[in-house]
Amino acid sequence: MRASSRARGFGTMSGEPDIRLVAFAGSTREQSFNKALIRVAAIAAEEAGAEVSLIDLRDHPLPIYDGDLEAREGLPRPCLELRELVKSSAGLLIATPEYNGFFPPVLKNALDWISRPHGEDGLCACYAGKVVGLLGASPGRLGALRAVTVLRQQMAHLGCIVLPDVVTLPAAHEIVSDPAGITDERTLRRVRRLSRATVELARRVARDRPPDSGSAEGREGAGRP
Repeated sequence: MRASSRARGFGTMSGEPDIRLVAFAGSTREQSFNKALIRVAAIAAEEAGAEVSLIDLRDHPLPIYDGDLEAREGLPRPCLELRELVKSSAGLLIATPEYNGFFPPVLKNALDWISRPHGEDGLCACYAGKVVGLLGASPGRLGALRAVTVLRQQMAHLGCIVLPDVVTLPAAHEIVSDPAGITDERTLRRVRRLSRATVELARRVARDRPPDSGSAEGREGAGRP
């Protein structure tokens, strides 16, 4: 995966895309199960009619969030790149591993940096009204369910519209034998269903959103990470 690359390198199956999604895994590991999972989700979203930017957090290295660093130097360039991708999208597809019952620090750190105010945008403005589809994979029996549950709460707090259905993949090491893809038909059907639902809801939200609702004020209870 390369930063801001198309998921498959060609257009959608249904003509010109009318919405844009950003897809990424909450892992930087090269052979990540979740990178394989998010690629399938991104391809399915393209087939449903979306333009998808499939990114790798490894290509956008960020320092651990530090309020003093932000005050002194402003937002780092990788943060500006990520927030522009998120801000210009209608929604997100995120696949997360599970580290000790939580989603990984690299994902939390990226979400925190992107949430920061910039220019005329208030706190969390980039996330306001974005539709989010969540997935998770792990070698364990729960398939990153605990991490996905916490991530759902995080994304809702940031102002996103999170789909109620999620895809969790237990025993991922038995299903994802090739990092480039997943061949298990049951898993593929579940991922495609989630991606289609994300695209459809993002399309409805974008259609119904007032033209002047692109930015948001800071959210109650939010502050510096």
